[in-house]
Amino acid sequence: MVRKFFNFLYKETDTLNQAALLLGLFAFLSQVLAFLRDRLLAHIFGASAELDIYYAAFRIPDFIFITVASVVSLSVLIPFIIEKDAQGEGALKGFVNNIFSFFSILIILVAGIAFFLIPVFSSFLFKGFSGEALTEVVFVSRILLLSPIILGFSNLFGSITQAYNRFAIYALAPILYNAGIIIGIILFAERLGVVGIAIGVVFGVCLHVLIQVPFVIKKGLFPRFSTKIDFSLIRQVAKISLPRTLTLSLSSIGLIFLVSLASLMTTGSISILSFSINLQSVPIAIIGISYSLAAFPTLSRHFRENNLEIFVQQISATARFIIFWSLPVTALFIVLRAQIVRVILGSGLFDWNDTRLTAAALALFALSAMFQSLSLLFIRGFYSAGFTQKPLFINLISTTILVGGTWGLVKFFYFSEEFRLFISTLLKVEDLPGTAVLMLPLGFSIAAIFNGLLHWIVFEKRFKGFSRGVIRTLFEGLTSAVVIGITAYVGLNIFVSAFDTTSLLGIFLQGFVAGVGAIGVGILTLTLFKSRELKDVWSVIKGRFWKAKVIATDPEIV
Repeated sequence: MVRKFFNFLYKETDTLNQAALLLGLFAFLSQVLAFLRDRLLAHIFGASAELDIYYAAFRIPDFIFITVASVVSLSVLIPFIIEKDAQGEGALKGFVNNIFSFFSILIILVAGIAFFLIPVFSSFLFKGFSGEALTEVVFVSRILLLSPIILGFSNLFGSITQAYNRFAIYALAPILYNAGIIIGIILFAERLGVVGIAIGVVFGVCLHVLIQVPFVIKKGLFPRFSTKIDFSLIRQVAKISLPRTLTLSLSSIGLIFLVSLASLMTTGSISILSFSINLQSVPIAIIGISYSLAAFPTLSRHFRENNLEIFVQQISATARFIIFWSLPVTALFIVLRAQIVRVILGSGLFDWNDTRLTAAALALFALSAMFQSLSLLFIRGFYSAGFTQKPLFINLISTTILVGGTWGLVKFFYFSEEFRLFISTLLKVEDLPGTAVLMLPLGFSIAAIFNGLLHWIVFEKRFKGFSRGVIRTLFEGLTSAVVIGITAYVGLNIFVSAFDTTSLLGIFLQGFVAGVGAIGVGILTLTLFKSRELKDVWSVIKGRFWKAKVIATDPEIV
């Protein structure tokens, strides 16, 4: 059994849907553990000041990981690894040792500086916290500084496993990461509070890197530290990684801004924001990341071979499948939001008011799910064509909109009683305090929609003809999403008396039956439209996609 499991980890692949569905399966397994992680946090802490501290403490270490550790990101290092491997074992070992040595010095230096500056950053970013809360934020943040260091090394090892097409090993790492956090929560959270969660995070990142180590050692590429660093090689790597680093850092800055605003609101606002972000990221991970990652090698190959027509067709086909999945899921998330939140998070100290507010935030985040997923595809499309600056400028504009627009929405929410009542009534939270936090997901979604549309426009302008094959799918998807949403809403009202909605099982069954019925009606609608995406997905499912070989990003063309 163990041998079969490891044989599965080392397999390779063929088609887009098989690859995307398998990647989605890995993402789903990771999300299941993420759900369990969040449920434990909600059960033990609820939407509380203590959990606010934990989520705030995560922001600075996470920003360091995104900016500094991008030097050893997979998409940057894999081409170098393949090139050096072709030159011989000595050249590859020298490259790995160089990167390891430089990154070790860089990340430890940055983390060391951050260790002393975190009190300054925290007091500036989280003005809503009391002195005692800020002290705990600083303490937990310092523990979490281990996270970007260890995850950076894991990225380096992951580049090696991916370069040798052992993709499934790296795909397993996020699952182990969440498992480590869960173990930390169970063992330490009730005794040590948020410090116990931080210990779990450190344990999780250790598992994340350790799953890579056996294969790296087997290949004889476990790095050794050296003071003799080839800085000309480092400059080559940095030149490629810089645009990607800046693009990713803008997203992190936007999230830091949202958390900073939430710290000025009622207690628990950061927790509400964080829980809803985690929930809305599920369709992004399963649909957007899976399809865009599966398409990336093929896109790069077609562009490298100057097959621009096929390149555009591939982007168009991938976008159609993203739209096909995203719009119905968005409808279900909006209509079944309370059932989703209550089933996943609703226990212990996470009460009904927390559920309603988180559900309202989730609905607002879900509005931009399709655009977030499409943005991931367009970014990879630009990267595969070598246009790394276009996503950077687009993200810079959308981040500016996020910061300015969200700040304006919060101000207007406090200023206008009519607007405040409209939003609260629309989302059925008019009797709850702390509804200002809803302006944060609303501002995020507005910026994300703009980001997706701008990527679409710029991509269409650069690669004409992309949109022709997508408009029909968009129309079919919108129609099916409306039908699914209406059916799910009617189903909730029909089954409200059939199940005990005061119990977890009753709420689950109410949402599940209504959702399944809505999906059935949605499939019927798409069948009447003769949806080609539905036909293709059904063919892949009948072909038992789980037996397909796992695709790895083609290391020669990343």
